[in-house]
Amino acid sequence: MAASPIPRIVVQRLLLIAERRGLDPALLLRRTGIPADAMRGGVVPLTVTQAAELTQELWILTGDELFGLGPPAPLGSFQLAMRSVIHVADLGESLQRLVSASRVLPGLTPLSVEIDGPLACIEIDTSQVDDPDNLVAELMATLIHRVLGWLAGRRIPLRAMHLPWPAPDYAAEYEPVFGLTPTFGTDRLTLTFDAALLRTPVVRDEPELADYLNDQPRAWFATRDYGVTVADHIRRILEQGLRGHWPTSDEIAARLNVSTQHLRRLLRQHGTSIGQIKQEILRDTAIASLRRGDEPVESLATRLGFSEASAFRRAFRRWTGRPPAEFRALARGAAPSPPSGIAQS
Repeated sequence: MAASPIPRIVVQRLLLIAERRGLDPALLLRRTGIPADAMRGGVVPLTVTQAAELTQELWILTGDELFGLGPPAPLGSFQLAMRSVIHVADLGESLQRLVSASRVLPGLTPLSVEIDGPLACIEIDTSQVDDPDNLVAELMATLIHRVLGWLAGRRIPLRAMHLPWPAPDYAAEYEPVFGLTPTFGTDRLTLTFDAALLRTPVVRDEPELADYLNDQPRAWFATRDYGVTVADHIRRILEQGLRGHWPTSDEIAARLNVSTQHLRRLLRQHGTSIGQIKQEILRDTAIASLRRGDEPVESLATRLGFSEASAFRRAFRRWTGRPPAEFRALARGAAPSPPSGIAQS
């Protein structure tokens, strides 16, 4: 389950935003490790992590979660909105809190919800955003859809999606992200799904919310459909290991009501294993911590269950191709320290 590739057009439009804001796209490419031919449609697949790092760079450089393309959206606006939606019973209440937050928090695109018989329709108003490439509108649609799925711990199938712009050349890229081909050229941006899903319980808690927020904006781009595959279920169970006890294969199998042997066969069909999923969880958690820059490497290594910091450093270099010190320096926009005979933290 390696990081999934994303449509190159997403990165290209992020770089166009950088140009519009007077930033240097070439510098952003170097700092995020994206191939220099990304603007020209090169052949190397781009990953979720690369798109997320580029988005984060733009957030930091613009000081705005909408990249300065609309009313100011100060850094932290999304986190503040998310903290209002976790302590409720179901998706309906969470969605209403998001609607309320969009009315009072600066820079958040206004939301509204209509119930029409068996269907619920979310409208996202991006009329105040200067977004000729529609990237912010698409990111907001992706964000709302993914947040609902994350809160419920399951996929939220869309019945319809309407977009108020002509079909672009990359129209086929919408289906893998949203599960359907949108209707283009409409008068509103809307997401429609079964209204019965509004009664779906919210299954997330505060520790899971903290991890989710620390994983932004990577989680915006991730294509995981919560609860669709066995691997997704196992990842959710294994993520509890970050709190101190990593579930064993037998414990996971018991949670899923299958034998341990059958569980391993299912994972082989998905091209992964419990050990590989655990490594991905450790990698993603380490990356989130180093981006924040508020946790010493030794403490992070202990929290992730490594016997010593040197073992963590070796694992992190294996995961990312960089030692933690270099990765943290790049995430902060500083030049990494020159190598020396002393192990870097």
